[in-house]
Amino acid sequence: MNALLDVILPVFLVIGFGYAAARLKLFDDSAVDGLMRYAQNFGAPTLLFASIARLDLAATFQPALFLSFYIAAFASFGVAFACAILFFRRPVTDATAIGFVALFSNSLLLGVPITERAYGTEALAGNFAIISIHAPLFYAFGIALMEWARTRGQGLSGPALLRQIVRAIFLQPLVLGIAAGFAVNLSGLPLPAVAWSAIGLVAATAIPTALFGLGGVLLRYRPDGDFRIIAMLCACSLILHPGLAYLLGRFLLDLDTASLRSSVMTAAMAPGVNAFIFANLYGVAKRVAASSVLIATALSIGTIWVWLQILP
Repeated sequence: MNALLDVILPVFLVIGFGYAAARLKLFDDSAVDGLMRYAQNFGAPTLLFASIARLDLAATFQPALFLSFYIAAFASFGVAFACAILFFRRPVTDATAIGFVALFSNSLLLGVPITERAYGTEALAGNFAIISIHAPLFYAFGIALMEWARTRGQGLSGPALLRQIVRAIFLQPLVLGIAAGFAVNLSGLPLPAVAWSAIGLVAATAIPTALFGLGGVLLRYRPDGDFRIIAMLCACSLILHPGLAYLLGRFLLDLDTASLRSSVMTAAMAPGVNAFIFANLYGVAKRVAASSVLIATALSIGTIWVWLQILP
């Protein structure tokens, strides 16, 4: 119960505060959009830059950590994708967007603050290692599969498809922040103390503003669509993905405690808003994606507490 009160509820209370402010018209849609634009385009990329620039890559980038999280993530995608086609008779484009919901956990806005509150700042190294390839890898996979599904029979060349994928990935501010962090880390480029102070000020705003803005964004989503698909996606995101990550990390890959916590807690997060953005980008399965983000975020209050009890 202490984990629920001390770790999980403060994070969701900030989301709830944003939701209530938007619902009571104390924070209008344009303000929510502006706040989220700041958080996603400036605050979060700066946080990722600062974290990755100072990350001990040799110690943190463990193959077993990546395998436990990403095998589980792609298995979750595969189950959701197959169910969408075989049981719910959705076309491949819809199935791709539905699978992407099960693939893309909210690793940054929820995973980082909850892991930090549960285990301390020093426990975040594994989270940031996972996040460093999270968006580039998943967007590359999702865009490639979606473009293939959309252009089957249209003769789109391999180089043209590759250009579309690279362009879409590197238009993401989070990816630019990650790339800049790696550049500083690997080059050993020294930044003056005054620059780090300024970076720290912006980075410190990323999570609180994003959580508050997320509450405002969730107000716009109305539970709608095929609730059987939504239930399946919630099960994939909140049970299957972290469950496989736990089993792989603990019993097959022999992860140390810190890495196991990072893998499972990142996997245990509800789908991020990016899952809806991806569906909206292609105009498919938008109601299912939006409803899944909303419902899974609410349900994750309980499921995250369960995973905190299971983890060592």
